[in-house]
Amino acid sequence: MVKKGLLLLCTLAVISCANKQEAGPDNAAARVNNSYLDREELKGIVPAGASKEDSLVIIKSYIDRWASQKLMYDAAVVNIGEEKQQELEALIKQYAADLYAKAYLEEQVKQSVDTVVTAEELLNYYKANKDNFRTTETLARLKYFRMDKGHPKFNLARQRFLSGSKKDIKALNDMALQFKSYAFNDSVWTDMNSIYQKLPFINPDNRDRYIHGRTAYQYPDSIDVYMVKVLKVTDRNQVAPFEYIKPTLQQVIINNRKLELIKKFQKEITDDAIKNNKYEIYK
Repeated sequence: MVKKGLLLLCTLAVISCANKQEAGPDNAAARVNNSYLDREELKGIVPAGASKEDSLVIIKSYIDRWASQKLMYDAAVVNIGEEKQQELEALIKQYAADLYAKAYLEEQVKQSVDTVVTAEELLNYYKANKDNFRTTETLARLKYFRMDKGHPKFNLARQRFLSGSKKDIKALNDMALQFKSYAFNDSVWTDMNSIYQKLPFINPDNRDRYIHGRTAYQYPDSIDVYMVKVLKVTDRNQVAPFEYIKPTLQQVIINNRKLELIKKFQKEITDDAIKNNKYEIYK
């Protein structure tokens, strides 16, 4: 990655150097040997509202960086041997070709890829590849609410919470303003870090006591009381639940489609070139 970054810097330096030699000093903000920094390039680098002193510092810093790059490039041209320069030129040309090809392929793929993934496709891909999608931490499906200790409606909320019927869950949502925090959708898989934030009395040392399948409990602290019901738990390194991994599956399927399109485009452009006598291999 660093190597590519240096090559891109060299490429930009070569192009910029050539442009500045043609531009000349008429509208220059600085000069390094035969290269000129056009004042137009300084437009927009100072944030709106910056003081005069800060603006001068920002502009000076930009010019210094530009000059440093030019001086390094000029020194390299003088001091690097011809063989090494030829090697670098070849790498720069290859990197430029790769950049253009990548940009072209990305544009073609963006215009052509089908981003609609049906529920059936997701489920089929999950069944065929689920061993590749394993949990990296414990996950749980649970619901809870947090209320002031001694709240007059706590017993009613507790009764509706433990009932779990659709009617009672709706009633709980209707009285949501009575809770300090809550989550009643127990079909969603939640990671442990989120659980620690929602239920601060649970921590890595005691979580096995509070997070295990099919349990309900009441936990009072000095100010509040929590009602928690855990429906299901999936331990670390288990096959990830379908609903939890669903967004990842969708992205994987789309990425696979993109790779297939890239292969198709590469083959088509090669076949077309051969057909039109634009590409041939000499024996």
